[in-house]
Amino acid sequence: MQKLLAPIYLPGQEPMPAGTTPEEREEMQNVQRWQKYATMGMESCPVKVGMSAGAGFALGGFFSLMSATFAYEDPLSRASEKLVGTKAQTMFIFKEMGRNMWSSGKGFAKVGALYSGYECCIEGFRAKNDIYNSVAGGFLAGATLSRSGGIKAAIGGGAAFAAFSAVIDLWIRKQPAE
Repeated sequence: MQKLLAPIYLPGQEPMPAGTTPEEREEMQNVQRWQKYATMGMESCPVKVGMSAGAGFALGGFFSLMSATFAYEDPLSRASEKLVGTKAQTMFIFKEMGRNMWSSGKGFAKVGALYSGYECCIEGFRAKNDIYNSVAGGFLAGATLSRSGGIKAAIGGGAAFAAFSAVIDLWIRKQPAE
């Protein structure tokens, strides 16, 4: 009696459903090839760092813009002491908001790039995807960001960022798959 084994096919030579034309087969192989390239790109540490920095920059700029719009004081009254005229006041306000958005965006980009870079390198070194990667990456990112305050500040910043990373990672891992 022969054991039941699944047939093994070479990549690209898998059987297709009945009625599949050679053009459809070629198109399917083309789609699979581009999907493989996209997957390789998304698993690449430089791509992850770049995407995290870009998203951090956009998020930081957005938060700065929102905080400027929700300010309690009237921005026109703040600028009126230095400038006269509505057009000059408006230009002053927009330039100040732009500088704040740029500064906040750079800070968020730095945090995102540091964290994702550390986490990706640790994951690549350990060859595992678990919570310890995010905790270690968070500790290193927090310590790097707070290193100018001394060793106590670096350890405290690392511990705080590691705890935050652990909570977020646990929450994400608990979410049901759709």
